[in-house]
Amino acid sequence: MSFPEYPINDYGPLMKGIVIGALGIFHVFIAQFAIGGGMLMCYFQWLAARGRCPPARRFLDGYFKVIVLVSFVVGALTGVGMWFTAIQISPRTIGMMVNEFHWVWATEWTFFCLEIVSGYAFYRCAARLTDVARMFLLVVYSLAAWFSLFWINGILSWQLTPGRWVETRDVWAGFFNPSFFPSLLYRTVTSITIASLAACVVINFTSGLGREERSTLVHRAAHFLAPMVFMPALGVWFLWSMPEDSRSWILGGSPALTLFLGLAIGASLLIGLYAMFGLLYQRLYINGATAALLVSLALVASAGGEFVREGARKPYSIREVLYSNSIAPQEVERMRLSGCTLNNAYAFRGDEGFPNPLLRTGSGVFRVLCSVCHTIDGINGLVHLAGPWSIDQRRMNIAKLQHTKTFMPPFAGSAWEVEAVAQWIGWNAAGRPETWPASAVDNETLHQIKQWLDEAGTMPGGTRSKLENLSSSP
Repeated sequence: MSFPEYPINDYGPLMKGIVIGALGIFHVFIAQFAIGGGMLMCYFQWLAARGRCPPARRFLDGYFKVIVLVSFVVGALTGVGMWFTAIQISPRTIGMMVNEFHWVWATEWTFFCLEIVSGYAFYRCAARLTDVARMFLLVVYSLAAWFSLFWINGILSWQLTPGRWVETRDVWAGFFNPSFFPSLLYRTVTSITIASLAACVVINFTSGLGREERSTLVHRAAHFLAPMVFMPALGVWFLWSMPEDSRSWILGGSPALTLFLGLAIGASLLIGLYAMFGLLYQRLYINGATAALLVSLALVASAGGEFVREGARKPYSIREVLYSNSIAPQEVERMRLSGCTLNNAYAFRGDEGFPNPLLRTGSGVFRVLCSVCHTIDGINGLVHLAGPWSIDQRRMNIAKLQHTKTFMPPFAGSAWEVEAVAQWIGWNAAGRPETWPASAVDNETLHQIKQWLDEAGTMPGGTRSKLENLSSSP
């Protein structure tokens, strides 16, 4: 049987983490819109039933159609996409999450099913139902959507702050972890905010409404922006619940995380100031273009917040349990001896495309250890980051990876593999020439690399290990 040949050196310009990150941000935003939308609809149904807002019913029916089209359809597709990409990119992380919390996932799924059933029941039958029956379906929908958030939030926050679960392996100790409640409350307020802003967009595009009716509905929807006053306190609470090293990345340790935190705070602040002083205090009317702009700012704030939440876990995908490259901390020491490419189930076939076997090994090291967070010469590319270094700089910095950049996991490979990936980066930086001098890897070079590996130890950066003795570093 013959197999097709693939461009084994072409990994593309996008790193894997960006693919799942971008999809995840969009999915979370849509999901939070659906959660807050249920609460908003309960409020407008109450207004309609009490006769306090005559156009409320017409708006409510149109708003729910948007939720069905956007949340039920697009949300479901992106949800499936999240599972598909996560399984492809980080199967071990997803496998551990499912293994530890399978009953929690099952419980969340039942609430999700209840959300879908009650939502479609309202969509199909609301026009023929009494106000009491309409409110019942909307309350069921709203509670089901929020409890879906409740269960998912416990699993996601566990990744960053597993708490006592690390010692006890108790499911509830992991679920009700230190960041559970601040994260849950912050997401709830965010959901309400997104739903309110989206309502202003729908109001402006609902046919048959006069300017006065639109203004009334906008002012009613703006009431749901008031909980934004709690966001700063909830944000500080969430930040304080993080481990100290994660907090340090956000507060200046990582320029990228600090930048995205500022982006999230800035966008949220602009929305909050406009809501408090423009919509609630001055009771300004908001047109469709301005409402769409505010929704876009909310998406920017959500994107910044999700980027910070994901980045704060580094060097882990599950704190203290699994590194971002899906290698467990206790496996690093063994892989220092056996290497990371020896038992690779997806090893390359043959040496085609590589001038020598060492470069072939280096490419395998990249795929196993680096490709989740890096590309070759695209976004976060190793050629740009390490290509200008001399060969000795690459050897030492890669061997002492967790101390070179303390949000990186320790190098989980042998001295030979350090040399291989160092040479491979140099080869790519040189434009992948057809010939590349066979590396003169002598015992002295490998011994020096092994010494650097021993000095770095097998623990994360900033954590002292038995082998750690960085005072001898150049």
